[in-house]
Amino acid sequence: MIEIMIDLQGGAKAPLYEKIYEYIKRDVIAGKIPVGEKLPSTRLLSKHLSVSRSTVEMAYEQLLAEGYIKAEPCRGFFVCDITELYEFGHAEKGSKDIAPFGKKGQKEKMGEDIIDFSPYAIDTEHFPYNVWRKLNKNVLLDDREELLLSGDGQGDYGLRKAIAAYLHQARGVNCEPDQLIIGAGNEYLEILLTQILGRNKRVLMENPTYLQAYHTFLNMGYQMSLVIVEEDGIDLWKVRKYDPDIVYIMPSHQFPLGTVMPLKQRLELLKWASEKENRYLIEDDHDSEYRYRGKPIPSLQSVDHFDKVIYIGTFSKSIAPSLRISYMVLPPELLNRYHEKCGFYSATVPKIQQEVLRAFIEEGHFERHLNKMRGIYRAKHDFLLAELKKRNWVEKVYGDHAGLHVLVQIRTEKKEAEICDLAGKQGIRIYGISEYVVPEMASNGYENTKYSKYSIESEKIGSAETAPDKPILLLGYGRLCEDEIRKGLLILDTII
Repeated sequence: MIEIMIDLQGGAKAPLYEKIYEYIKRDVIAGKIPVGEKLPSTRLLSKHLSVSRSTVEMAYEQLLAEGYIKAEPCRGFFVCDITELYEFGHAEKGSKDIAPFGKKGQKEKMGEDIIDFSPYAIDTEHFPYNVWRKLNKNVLLDDREELLLSGDGQGDYGLRKAIAAYLHQARGVNCEPDQLIIGAGNEYLEILLTQILGRNKRVLMENPTYLQAYHTFLNMGYQMSLVIVEEDGIDLWKVRKYDPDIVYIMPSHQFPLGTVMPLKQRLELLKWASEKENRYLIEDDHDSEYRYRGKPIPSLQSVDHFDKVIYIGTFSKSIAPSLRISYMVLPPELLNRYHEKCGFYSATVPKIQQEVLRAFIEEGHFERHLNKMRGIYRAKHDFLLAELKKRNWVEKVYGDHAGLHVLVQIRTEKKEAEICDLAGKQGIRIYGISEYVVPEMASNGYENTKYSKYSIESEKIGSAETAPDKPILLLGYGRLCEDEIRKGLLILDTII
């Protein structure tokens, strides 16, 4: 049995199990670990490397799945003959220049040193892999035939019950499990909602906004109107002016500006919705889990006494975007329409995945994970703000009370597009506010506001005095470590 020496401290930032996997894989391919050689047991290797046993198990599981090693009962793990496997992956016709498929290949294609300030990215290093793997194993421990069936199109009742309890405790949402619909992503639920609401509806959205929702409703034939986001959210006078059937809002943390709608304005908006039949408010509770100042803000749905709020949420940032599980809470009237018009639709989330998530929530793992991530994200948030304070090119910082990104208005002679382009050439990705602006504004009541493709020319953007020479950048920090944040800002120093 060989002795494996792996440097887990140096090299590129990656989970420990990945480093172990890559090291063994590389030595097997190079022939440094011969065919038939026995690898150390997971217990011995974890002790030798001073890591958890589950970390080594995950590395071995990946090597097993890809055919580099095999497991023999009561004997251990042995290196496989990978000649054919390796030659197939490195056939002639120049394929030696093609990056291997998978995570490593994607990194090489993008560039190893890319620092991405994406506002959508999350911290994957602290995901509770051990817990999630254990729950998956527990779910499949018994031969439960029902897990192989399609399940309830509305979502499994157990998961709906768990989500309803969580929403009531964390967001003040008042609903029964029967009011919840579970779907594979917000886009699916928004498309489903258009089937429930019917055709020829007028939807009013804020601008800048969540563009996927805007294009989803637009593609479904809805008439779209847009209003600029004020410092305290949407302007009720403009809502009355356009008289829409639906108002789509993010009252607790507007994306991307981060504004918060005061309670008084929320109540006025609810009153407006109650004045006419078939008026509804769609509450997208974006980034509500992560708040760094003051007490958590209750949802709009929690103060709705008229049954006018359609509440939409997701686990994309609280757990992982790849989970693809979102949920929607319908008022009673729309729930009846759902059963009439869409009750025959099949489930879009596998039962096994729903069962794992149910256990994750009910056993308290979700709450513990959220509490841990709040601390981690707060530390990153505070570090980014401290670094920004050192920059003389920073005019002002907005939207820093919650979420996983901040907006930075900067002093520069350069245009937003130029800054983003120069940053990309130097290995960092940054995002301008114009990427979240719907450009078709002149036809929707923006007589005095001009939006170009790359920059904003407007009197107000979330109360920020904005001019073409003062672009606003979104800097997400969810997936970045402190060194990456510091390095990225140092590069921006040379650009701006």
